[in-house]
Amino acid sequence: MNVRQAKIQDAKAINALINEYAEQDMMLFRSLADIYENLRSFHVAEEAGRIVGCCALHIIWQDLAEIKSLAVDKSKKGSGIGKALVEASLAHARDLGLPRVFALTLEPAFFEKLGFGKVDRDELPMKVWSDCARCPKQDHCDETALIKNL
Repeated sequence: MNVRQAKIQDAKAINALINEYAEQDMMLFRSLADIYENLRSFHVAEEAGRIVGCCALHIIWQDLAEIKSLAVDKSKKGSGIGKALVEASLAHARDLGLPRVFALTLEPAFFEKLGFGKVDRDELPMKVWSDCARCPKQDHCDETALIKNL
């Protein structure tokens, strides 16, 4: 498996991975146009020439970024791909000089194993909630907020 920055030719595979989870209410849908616009924020995991995972690092402000759109091919779940993608995003955050990274997730135990700690969602800045406006679960959010100091 190779983890690398996403390329133009990866956009459709990224879109398919994310939207497979979105169809099950496990993450937000992202249009192909949105993937292209934000392609530079994505890392992908490639195995035998096929994209088997993706993860984005979205910069919120000078001191905070979000891990988002983490998706791994269901046949590869539990094989370390998600961990490798998050670690690549964290390394990118460190390179950028970001001191903190957070995630909103339905799988908090995964992020806790990577050194993230739970935090009350109200401790995060309002700018974080821009995606919530388009989420069908905004009035009954079931995601856990976690943060990691780098």
